[in-house]
Amino acid sequence: MLHLHRAERTSRLADALGEVLAAPLADPFAEEVVAVPAKGVERWLAQRLSTVLGAGDARDGICSGVRFPSVRGLVDEAVAGATGTDPRDDPWAHPVWPLLQVVDGALGESWLAVLARHLGHGVADDDARHGRRWATVAHLAELHRSYAEHRPTMVVDWAQGHDTDGEQPLPADLRWQAELYRRLRAELGPGPGERLPAACAALRADPQLADLPERLSLFGPTRLTTRTMTVLDALAEHREVHLWLPHPSPALWSALTGRTATHRRTDETATVPRHPLLRSLARDVRELQLRLPAHVDEHHDAPDRTVGTLLGRLQHDLRDDRLPAPTSSADDTVRVHSCHGPPRQVEVLREVLLRLFQDDPTLEPRDVLVLCPDVETFAPLVSATFGLGPGLPHPGNALRVQLADRSLRATNPLLDTVALLLQLAHSRVTAGQVLDLAATAGVRRLFGFTDEDLERIRDWVARSGVRWGLDTGTREGYGLGRVPQNTWQAGLDRVLLGVTTSEDQPVWLDRALPLDDVDSSDVDLAGRLAELVDRVAQVLDALTGEHPVQHWLDTLDGALDLLTAVDQDDAWQLSQARRELAEAFEGGRGTLRTADVRALLAGRFAGRPTRANFRTGNLTVCTMVPMRSVPHRVVVLLGMDDGVFPRAGGVDGDDVLARDPRVGERDVRSEDRQLLLDAVCAARERVLVFCTGADPVSGAERPPAVPIGELLDVLAGMTGGAREDLVTRHPLQPFDPRAFRGPVPASFDPVGLAGARRAVQPRVPEPDRAPLLPRGGPVALEDLVSFVEHPVRAYLRQRLQITLPGEDDEVDDELAASLDALQEWAVGDRLLRAQLAGTSAQDAETSEWLRGTLPPGSLGTAVLDRVRPRVASLVGTAAPLLQPPARTVDVRVAVGGRELAGTVNGVRDGAVVSVTYSTLAAKHRARAWVQALALAAAEGSGRAVTVGRRGAGARTSTILAPADPLAVLADLLDLYDRGTSEPLPLGPKVSEGYAARCIGGEDREGALDAVGRDWEGGQFPGEAADKHHVHVWGAAAPFSVWTGPPPADDERWPDETTRFGVLARRFWTPLLAAEATS
Repeated sequence: MLHLHRAERTSRLADALGEVLAAPLADPFAEEVVAVPAKGVERWLAQRLSTVLGAGDARDGICSGVRFPSVRGLVDEAVAGATGTDPRDDPWAHPVWPLLQVVDGALGESWLAVLARHLGHGVADDDARHGRRWATVAHLAELHRSYAEHRPTMVVDWAQGHDTDGEQPLPADLRWQAELYRRLRAELGPGPGERLPAACAALRADPQLADLPERLSLFGPTRLTTRTMTVLDALAEHREVHLWLPHPSPALWSALTGRTATHRRTDETATVPRHPLLRSLARDVRELQLRLPAHVDEHHDAPDRTVGTLLGRLQHDLRDDRLPAPTSSADDTVRVHSCHGPPRQVEVLREVLLRLFQDDPTLEPRDVLVLCPDVETFAPLVSATFGLGPGLPHPGNALRVQLADRSLRATNPLLDTVALLLQLAHSRVTAGQVLDLAATAGVRRLFGFTDEDLERIRDWVARSGVRWGLDTGTREGYGLGRVPQNTWQAGLDRVLLGVTTSEDQPVWLDRALPLDDVDSSDVDLAGRLAELVDRVAQVLDALTGEHPVQHWLDTLDGALDLLTAVDQDDAWQLSQARRELAEAFEGGRGTLRTADVRALLAGRFAGRPTRANFRTGNLTVCTMVPMRSVPHRVVVLLGMDDGVFPRAGGVDGDDVLARDPRVGERDVRSEDRQLLLDAVCAARERVLVFCTGADPVSGAERPPAVPIGELLDVLAGMTGGAREDLVTRHPLQPFDPRAFRGPVPASFDPVGLAGARRAVQPRVPEPDRAPLLPRGGPVALEDLVSFVEHPVRAYLRQRLQITLPGEDDEVDDELAASLDALQEWAVGDRLLRAQLAGTSAQDAETSEWLRGTLPPGSLGTAVLDRVRPRVASLVGTAAPLLQPPARTVDVRVAVGGRELAGTVNGVRDGAVVSVTYSTLAAKHRARAWVQALALAAAEGSGRAVTVGRRGAGARTSTILAPADPLAVLADLLDLYDRGTSEPLPLGPKVSEGYAARCIGGEDREGALDAVGRDWEGGQFPGEAADKHHVHVWGAAAPFSVWTGPPPADDERWPDETTRFGVLARRFWTPLLAAEATS
C-alpha cells in the first residue's frame, strides 16, 4: 500500500517518520530504507530521527539501522532485483561509450546527416565542430536517460519501430533519435524504459525478487519521474511504501484532489491556486499530485504554527491558499537586501548575521543555512569575508563557515592541475597560463618554487619577451610557424645564456640573446624552470591529437607524476585524482580528441551536492538543490540576481520532451522556483534575500530576480505598503557613514567605522604647507643633477624618502602587431647604445630581433625602417664627439661654505659628451648644465655637449660654463635647499618654455598661456599628469597651482610677480645664455 504523508514543514514529516520507524520490522536484522533526494538531507534527517528513535525525555536517541539511498538508487535496486540484472553490469548504466561508437559508425549515413553536419563529419579542418563530439554524445545519452525516466512508453514505441513521442508521430527533424536509439539498443539490448513493464509485473507477482524490507520510505521529493512512480506503485502492491511529501498548502491539495492532467499545454489546474506564489512557484508539487497513483493520504498538521510575524503570516496564507490581504505590518522576518554586486552581498550578509547573533544569544551558526544558485561564484568571497580567524579586527572573522558542494578542482589541487593541462593542450600556451600552472600547489612542491622564485620567474618571462607558444611547432596551427621569437623556447634560451653572458654584449648563440641580470646564483632556479617547461611540453605533446582511451588515462596519470608532488598529509589528493581519472575513463572504447577529454572531465570535476560540510555545526553555505531547504531558524538566499536565478531555460531543440511537455516532466526554471518556495516554507524565523540591486560601477538600479520580485509584490500586498518598504538598500562602500548611523548600526566593521568617522569630519581648506628646514651639509653632485631634472621627484625621494610605484614589467600574452611610442623609443635607444659602443648596425638590429621586442615579420621591419635613419643621424653627429677617450673627473669643491662632491663621467677633450635617442629636451640640458659647472669648478673650464633628436635628424646642445662657475653653483644649491624643503612650482619643460619666451621678448601673459598648454597636455600627457605632480597637487590640477603663489620675500626677479616665473627665470636665464644649439 502506498501511504502519502503531507506536511508544510519537513520537520513535522521527520517526526512522523520517526513514529513510523519506531515500530520495528518483523526481521530484527533488516535495515530500514529511507530514500532521500539529496545527500545533505541524509545528515539532517539522521540527526532529526535520533531525537525520536530510542529517545527519552531528553531526546537523546540514536538513528541506527537506517539506510539512506537516493530515490533513483532505490528504484534501480528494485528493478535490478526484478530483472536479475546487476546494476554494475548493466550496459545502460554508462551508455556514453557505446553510443559514441554507434554515432561514429553511422555518421556517414543519410538518416544522421543533421548530427554529422553538427560534428563536422567529412570536413578536414573544422576543429571547432570536431571538438563537439564527446559533449554532444554525452548530451544525447542524457536525453535517452531522461526519455526512459519520463516517457518509457515512447522508448518502447521506438524499440518496436514506431517513431512517436509516446502518442503522436515524431517531428521530422527528430526522427533520427529513434533510429539512433534502435542502433544503440542493438548493441546493448533492451533499455531501462523497455524493461520497466516486465520489472513491475515481476515485482507484483513475486515481491521477494527485490531485496528490500517490508517497509520503505521516500522522504522529501517534490517531483517524481514516471519510472519512479511506476516502480513505487509496483512495490506498494506487497509492501508498505511511505511517501513523505513536503507540501506548502493543504488547501491547494484539497482543491486539486480528483483532478488529472496529461499535457502541460492543456493543464487547467495551473489557475487553481489562488495565492500568487503558489501559482508561480509551486508547479512541481502541483503536477506531482496530479500524477500520483492510488494511495492513502494523511496530512500531518503542525500545531506550533505562529502567525504573529510577516513570515508566519505568509506561510499561513500559503497553507490556506489565501489571497494576500493588508493585515500585516512589515518586520524583519522577511527582508530583501539590495547590494552593489556579489562581493558587497557577502559583506552585508556578515553584518546582518552578526546582528542576529548579538540580538538573540540562542541563535547559533548551525541554525543558519545560506543557499546560493552557484556556490563556486561565492565560495572565494565567503572565504575572504568569514572565518579568517579571531585575531583580526572584524568580529565576523571568528565565525566558522563550511562551504559545501565545491567542485573537485576547488578541493583537490591536483585535479585543478589536470584541468589546466587540458586547457593548455588546446590553447596557445601563453606565458600567463604556464605561470599559473607553476603556481599550483603540486607543481610548486615538486619543483621547490617559493614565492620569491615565482616572482623571479615572472620577471624573467616579462623581460625575455615570452608571449605564447612552446616553440615554432606550437605556432604552426596559427600560421606563425616561421616566427620563433617570443616563444617559451626562445625565452628559456635567453635565460640560460644570460647565466654566462651579459645582454649588453653583442653575443648570441644560434637565435638566443643572453638575458641581462641573470647571474650564477640563478642557475638552479633557471634549471628548474627549464625542466618544468620541458615536462609540460612532453605532456602537451601526448595530449595533442586523437588517441585511444587508455593513452589518455596513462598520459594524465603520468602527468601527475611528472609535474606534481604532495606531502604525506595530502597524499589523499593523489589517490583521489587517480581514482577520479580511472572512473572517468572506465569502460571507454575507441579514440578521443583533446576537446573530448576536456568535456568528459569537466562534468566529472564540477561541483555536486554531497553530505560533506553540510550541517556540521557551523554556518553552512551550499548550492540550491531539491530538498536542500531543510528547516533552519534562518534561511539566507544569496546571489538572487536577475539572469542568474532561475537558471536559463532555453528550449533544447533536440529534446523530444520539450516539444510537447507532459505534466510532471522536468523543467529547470520550475525546479528553481520550487526551491525558492521550499526555502520560504523551511524558515522558522527569518528569510533573508540578498541580491544585486545596483551596478557596482555606475550605481544604476538593477531589478532582483523575477521570483524575488513576485515575492516582494505579495509581501507589499500583505503590508499595504510599497515594495521599497521591504528592501534594505545598502551603500556601495563598507565605510559609508550610513552603515553606522541610528540607534542600531548596521555594521560591526571597526575599520569601516574609522573610515566613516573620517568621512564625516568637516572638510576644511588644506592648510598651507610649512617648508621643512634646509638640511645643510655636503651635497652629492648626483642629487643636484636629479633635482634639476625633476625638482618635485627629488623632493619626494631625497627629502621625504617616498618613491612612487612605477609600472612593473607585466607578463603580456599577445604578440605585438605594433609598438607604442615608448616601446619604439626603447628599440631606438638600444640600437643607438649598441652602435655607439661599436656594434655594427646589422648586428644591433639582429640583437633586437632576437630580443623579441619587435612585431613579427614585416611589421617589425617597418619599425626598424622608421628607427634606422634616426639612429644613423644621431650616430653620425655623435661619432666625432666620441672619438677622444673618455675619462672620469672627481669633483670636490666648496660652494658657499658647503661641499659639493661627486664624479663627472664621459669627459672627452674637456667636454661632457652625452647622446640620447630622445628628443633633446629641457631635462637633458639641465643635467648637462650642472655637469659643465661641476667640471669647470674642478678643472677651471668645462663644456657639456648633448646630442638628441629633432624630428628625423639630430640636434646638438653645447653649453659653456661661465667664468665663475662657483657663483652659479651657489645659486643652484640655494634652489636645491628650497626644493628639498618644499615642492617647488618648477618643472624642466614648462619652466624652460616660459623663460625662453620671456628672453625672446614675448610678454608674460602670452608666455604663460603658451606653457599652460604644455602643462595640460594635448596628444601626449602634459606635466600635470606626471605622477609626482599628481601626488603633490592632485589629479588634473590647473596650471594656477604653479602660477598662483607669489614669490617668497627673498625671491625676486625683475617684472615677475609669481613664484613660478621667478624660479624659472632664475634657473634658465644663465643656462640659456651659455647654450648654443645646432
